Amino acid sequence: MNTDSLLERAKKLKLYGLVSRWDEVRQTEWIESIIAWEERERVNRGLERRLASSRIGRFKPIASFDWDWPKKIDREAVEELMQLDFIKESTNIILCGPNGVGKSTIAKNILYNAAMSGLTVLFTTAAEMLNELASQDGDNALRRRIKYYVQPAALVVDEVGYLSYSNRHADLFFEIVSRRYHDKATIITTNKPFAEWNEIFPNASCVVSLIDRLVHRSEIISIDAESFRLKEATEQALQRKKNRSLRKTQKKAVVNSIEDSTL
Repeated sequence: MNTDSLLERAKKLKLYGLVSRWDEVRQTEWIESIIAWEERERVNRGLERRLASSRIGRFKPIASFDWDWPKKIDREAVEELMQLDFIKESTNIILCGPNGVGKSTIAKNILYNAAMSGLTVLFTTAAEMLNELASQDGDNALRRRIKYYVQPAALVVDEVGYLSYSNRHADLFFEIVSRRYHDKATIITTNKPFAEWNEIFPNASCVVSLIDRLVHRSEIISIDAESFRLKEATEQALQRKKNRSLRKTQKKAVVNSIEDSTL
C-alpha cells in the first residue's frame, strides 16, 4: 500500500479530518477502501448532478439510429463527434436538415457522452432560451441567465428556424454565441440554411455577425431525409393493422373450433 499516494488522494478529496490524523491511520487496512469508496461516490454524484442539470430529457440512443433511412448523412462525421474532440477544440457544430430527421437525437447523444465524460452540458430550444432571456426583469437577472447559458462546456440550441423572433431576441442570441465564441462549443440544430436566417430574425442587424461567429471554427453536417417521425408513425399504423387482422383471424378460428365441437 503506497501511503504517499493515498495521502494525495485524500487531500484531493478534501478529507481534512482524515489528513490531519494521517500518521494514526496510514497503516490501517481500511484506509484504502474508504478513499476508494469516497472517490466512486463523488464520481457518481457528479454524474447525477450533470445529467439532472443538462435538461437532455428522453432520447433514443445513437445505437438505434437508422443510418440507411436518410438520403444524405455523413455517418463518419457524426460518429467522430461522439468522441468529443470538437468540445476540447471549442468548435461549433451545425446540424442542418428538415424536421424529424434526427438532428435532436444526434445532439442529445453527444451531450450525454459529454456528461458521462465529466463535462458540463446544457440542452435547450431556441424558443425556450430566448424567451427566458427576454423575460428577465433587470440587468442583474439578465446577466445571471446569460452566464447560465455561457458556462457549459457544450451547449445545444435546438430548433433554430422553427419560429421567427424579434430584434431583441436576435441580440440576445448574438450575445450568447459571442461570449462562447473561441472558448466553448455550441451545437445548433436548424431546419433552415443560413441564407434563410433573415426569416428567423427579420430586420435584425446582427444576423450576419451571428452567422459569422457560428460558422467560423465550425463543422456543418447536413441531413437529407424524410421525417423519421412520419416513418415511425407509418410503421406503427401498419403494425396495428396487422395486429387487428391477426386478432380477427384468431377470433374466427376460436369460433370455428367451438362450432365444430358442438356438431
